[in-house]
Amino acid sequence: MALNNTTLHSDVINSSVRLINEKVLIVQVLVMVFLYINSLLIFTFFKKETFYTNTRYIFFAHTLICDCVFLFMSDLLLVMSYFRILMPAGLCVIICVVMIILTFATPLTLTAMSVERYVAICMPLRHAEISTPHRALYGILVIHAFSILQSFVVLPIFVVSVPLSFYITDRICSVEMLIVNSWQSHLKSAASQFYFLIMSSTIIFTYIKILKAAKIASTDTKKKSTSKCLKTVILHGFQLVLSLFQLWCPFIEMAVLQIGNLELFVTIRYLDYLAFILAPKCLNPLIYGLRDDHFYIVLKNYAFCGLINKISPAFTEK
Repeated sequence: MALNNTTLHSDVINSSVRLINEKVLIVQVLVMVFLYINSLLIFTFFKKETFYTNTRYIFFAHTLICDCVFLFMSDLLLVMSYFRILMPAGLCVIICVVMIILTFATPLTLTAMSVERYVAICMPLRHAEISTPHRALYGILVIHAFSILQSFVVLPIFVVSVPLSFYITDRICSVEMLIVNSWQSHLKSAASQFYFLIMSSTIIFTYIKILKAAKIASTDTKKKSTSKCLKTVILHGFQLVLSLFQLWCPFIEMAVLQIGNLELFVTIRYLDYLAFILAPKCLNPLIYGLRDDHFYIVLKNYAFCGLINKISPAFTEK
């Protein structure tokens, strides 16, 4: 009987290990697919001057680059954590700070893109003056400045709380390592939710304004353009909501961990990573890479290695 129990326990362990391996493999496949798609979109962006001289596409490329770097880093930490690979603490701190910055860079850029659509629809006569490549680059600098402010919530307290010898020790890298006090976690969450409140309010404001413009649109062309902008803003809002859920995941995961159910904790953390980290990163190609007619035509041409040459005259090579 004891032998049977031992065999059953061994089978459960082996099954769990196999299941975890399958989960990690699924994540690797999804990450590679998303990185490939985003890389193809970035390549398409830089191949056409029409794109990198347009504010909307500049913001789009910025989100793609941020998402690629974030996906690569988060997946790297996931694999190293799974295989229990240690990393120098000093290097881990740098990676964690970059990930915190990128976590907010994408939703802030989405907000800027919604504002750009608002200017295009509601202020068409000033759009060419306001929406320029130089202003877009300044906007990206502002976005990263606000993103860096988030790291100041945790980094200074962490620096004064740990000895210098800590930075040369080898540890399993995790963003949670920067949280040295429980109140620090609550402060970080409050600051983050304040950011998302401002961003959500901005997106709602742009949606209402564009909706009003749609009701008074006089021509079919303008109505179609306004309707497409409304759908884009809605998708930005949905992606922002997914990013907000990402901030709540650590609290849910820690609550489950305190219950003592390790298997449930691993499952929830896995699902959180798929739903609230990977999923928002795949929405960018859907919103602009596929929905934008001009971008899609050029993207399709490069995706099929030039076999499809049905490119409009405005986008042919000079």
